[in-house]
Amino acid sequence: MAIRTAVVPVSEIFPLRWEVLRPGLPRESAVFAEDGLDGAFHVAAYDGEGADVLGCGSFYPEPYPGAPGEERERGAGPAAYRIRGMASAPAARGRGYGTAVLRAGEDAAAARGARLMWCNGRTEARGFYERHGYEAAGEEFVIEGVGPHHVFVRTLP
Repeated sequence: MAIRTAVVPVSEIFPLRWEVLRPGLPRESAVFAEDGLDGAFHVAAYDGEGADVLGCGSFYPEPYPGAPGEERERGAGPAAYRIRGMASAPAARGRGYGTAVLRAGEDAAAARGARLMWCNGRTEARGFYERHGYEAAGEEFVIEGVGPHHVFVRTLP
């Protein structure tokens, strides 16, 4: 069955984000301040016509911290979008839901004027990001309570 994606309210993806990315932590730990930013959007992936969210990600207009000058161009929208909260349901891993969310998010960000995508991705997800054209920038770092991360970055075509 085909994977279906949609831009949805954060409330639709929040349960999966919390379950996968903040297990054992309070619900508030999965609330991101950026969720309400102008230009922010959230993508859900579903199995065909199913209603269960099996993949999710959030996308925010935010300059890439390693690239001075990644500010807005006149009338073109934000030059960079940050990815946060990428998650797949445990039973759906390896079946293309993360890829579908990432591609839908990149397409929607590009339509809003983005030229660059970036994230603080978990080190264990490095292979995923690299398979999709992202490069690790800088050294590994640790986010307290979450674990080791890298910054991953990709210029959009």
